[in-house]
Amino acid sequence: MYKLNELSDNPGATKKRKRVGRGPGSGTGKMGGRGIKGQKSRSGVAIKGYEGGQMPLYQRLPKRGFNKPNRKSYAVVNLGLIQKFVDAKKLDAKKPIDAAALIESGLVRRELDGIRLLAKGEISAKLDLHVAGASKSAIEAVEKAGGSVTLPAKAEAAEA
Repeated sequence: MYKLNELSDNPGATKKRKRVGRGPGSGTGKMGGRGIKGQKSRSGVAIKGYEGGQMPLYQRLPKRGFNKPNRKSYAVVNLGLIQKFVDAKKLDAKKPIDAAALIESGLVRRELDGIRLLAKGEISAKLDLHVAGASKSAIEAVEKAGGSVTLPAKAEAAEA
């Protein structure tokens, strides 16, 4: 039987915090392990990236890149996974498969800005898919298996 006053952690599992500036007996008293004088011994030091007054490297190099503020983020689904879910009877191949069906089956957690179909994996089931986007190879693979992929009108116009 355990006693509360006898419980202890495994040796080496916890390490005591270094308490700086607590007298000479502690080993980190007086200057607190910072050495003597100089900028690094003071508080509020910012030396990394400082090049002695020379223009720092991060300012000499040109800015690159751009993050589009209204970029669309798609939930990605691979054909192989859809086939796996159809085989496991989590998706019904006879009904049209849309975002709601994919979320309900657990294949996709959330729709985001739409669901995009990619061609990784094999597909053999005849499926009717309704998605926001699809790669050309994914569309070809589904049509080869006898199914169809329906995209929103504006996406088809952009691809053509």
